[in-house]
Amino acid sequence: MRTLAVVKPDELDWAALAAELDEYGCALTPRLLTPDQCRELAALYDEPRHFRATIDMARYRFGAGQYRYFRYPLPEPVAALRAAFYPHLLPIARDWAARLGHPAPWPDDLEEWLARCHDAGQTRPTPILLRYGPGDWNALHRDLYGDLVFPLQVVFGLDTDYTGGEFLLVEQRPRAQSRGTVTALKQGHALIFTTRDRPVRSSRGWSAAPVRHGVSTVRTGRRHTLGLVFHDAA
Repeated sequence: MRTLAVVKPDELDWAALAAELDEYGCALTPRLLTPDQCRELAALYDEPRHFRATIDMARYRFGAGQYRYFRYPLPEPVAALRAAFYPHLLPIARDWAARLGHPAPWPDDLEEWLARCHDAGQTRPTPILLRYGPGDWNALHRDLYGDLVFPLQVVFGLDTDYTGGEFLLVEQRPRAQSRGTVTALKQGHALIFTTRDRPVRSSRGWSAAPVRHGVSTVRTGRRHTLGLVFHDAA
């Protein structure tokens, strides 16, 4: 499988992305993957050897549709994308923690961070491949799998031939009504978004605003996405 990106994460305008994350809790990148790379990643869904579990969302009342958790070792492109994003997300994570007065337990190296997760009993890989068809959707949720959490994650759009299926982000603002953000995730682009909460200014300084994400109903076609979570699961 080809692994070279159209634009490498090192080449992104991270100052602009950080500012967008500060403003909205999510930030859309330029195209990072070619159409061929997207199709190859989506095709992995039909190769069960790559996955440790398949989740039927309707069964668990998570929505409708399916997703599959990758097993270790991750397919090389998935591992490479996870490793390439981590060092750029890390300064944002540490900045947010500093504003909120929270610990920042994330080391410089992704493998060291994952080792800490494993030492804490969070040993199961969390990158996922999701598949939606007509009528499928994903309920608002947060991807928290244990006590150790990385505060940002990334999702890649892999398809073009569908309607609906917009990415939803809902922020519960302190002492105010919730705010929703909708993003159409184009093929090959990545959306960076907050995992659990984000810092927002308040009359008392900084407060943590809880955030949940989901996917609106797919109306036509098939929608695949690749999700990268940077902490492992218990």
